[in-house]
Amino acid sequence: MDSKLFPEGVQRCSFGQFAIWMLAILGVFAWGLYGAVLVLYNGIGTTGLDNYFGFGAWITFDLAVIALGAGAFFTGFLKYILKIKQLEKIINLTVIVGFICYSGAMLVLTLDIGQPGRAWFGYWHPNVHSMLTEVIFCITCYCTVLIIEFVPLILEQKQLNKIPFIHALAHNMHVNMALFAGLGAFLSTFHQGSLGGMYGVLIGRPYAFREGFFIWPWTFFLFVLSAVGTGPVFTVLVATFMEKLTGKKLVDFKTKALMGKIAGSMLCVYMFFKILDTWAWAVGYLPSVGLTFDEMFYGIAYGKWMLWTELVLCGVVPAIMLVVPAIRNRPAMLYTAAILGCIGVCINRYVFTVQTLAHPVMPFDSWYVYYANWVEYATSLMIVAYGFLVLSLSYRYLPVFPLETKLNYQNK
Repeated sequence: MDSKLFPEGVQRCSFGQFAIWMLAILGVFAWGLYGAVLVLYNGIGTTGLDNYFGFGAWITFDLAVIALGAGAFFTGFLKYILKIKQLEKIINLTVIVGFICYSGAMLVLTLDIGQPGRAWFGYWHPNVHSMLTEVIFCITCYCTVLIIEFVPLILEQKQLNKIPFIHALAHNMHVNMALFAGLGAFLSTFHQGSLGGMYGVLIGRPYAFREGFFIWPWTFFLFVLSAVGTGPVFTVLVATFMEKLTGKKLVDFKTKALMGKIAGSMLCVYMFFKILDTWAWAVGYLPSVGLTFDEMFYGIAYGKWMLWTELVLCGVVPAIMLVVPAIRNRPAMLYTAAILGCIGVCINRYVFTVQTLAHPVMPFDSWYVYYANWVEYATSLMIVAYGFLVLSLSYRYLPVFPLETKLNYQNK
């Protein structure tokens, strides 16, 4: 019944099947929305957050999806600024994934600030001494850029594109997309870095504090590198998941392998500096303030196993797998390396957010274990469901994958 809205020359499942799929997603979304209403009505005390853990599951989730959404700005930079033509086969998906990640992150922040009615304070009364001020403005501006990049794809919807004005508008926006790609790369680079810099300047939190270059701690640069090293392969995983779900070829493997090669190169650079930074922190900074490496870890929740998992299993291993052609060009190995890399950046954001706060910094302090409750999990899953909704609607009605249209025309 909605076949006239499909992209030109493609087939989709029946509307009944699509409705059932959407209802399942909406069920998860509704559960998260119920948790969000409780938070907004009863306050942030509804969650597992307290005076000790001001940051928890939400900020970990927030930083992780922002890092994984970096495929949008980095791929856009490579496609429109460096003119890597092959990336045009996946650029639309990277924009959609980036839009989902950044808009979803802003929705989570709306809950996490405690009093959403004061959300505008950060813009009108900015703390010019805080890196979070830069984060607020850069995330907002880059989310706006992603909306601008998403609009031409919406305007190319088959029925909308028949309107001459909309057709011309979409064409002109595509012509000038390099400007927005460059602006997006600039904004996203700085806010990715400032998110890391925010932790690196916490001189009273020895787990996170780092020295650095000029006004930027080393975590500023490490957060940027980790994002561009995992964002592209996260998009590859999304494309592959959609292929398995639909049973169709959406992105050719050559493009996926290229994304893996790019991500692997950046991941190697990141891991070199990450290992160097960890070593300098362990043998240089910690002894200088009377602490030891062992004192930074505790039990299972904050154990050393997490550090070694991040550095080795989910860092060095996927970096090597992605830069070695014989391994990268095997689909199973490429996807395994992509999954490990994405897990690694999630662990990194978790330890910098939660373990930093859990480490005792006063003589009368002890290790605290943070437990997120169902409200935090439900609202996080709401954002995941939101992502599925946007991806599902985009795939069904918008020309997201050029390869799919090309193959359908060849079959005809």
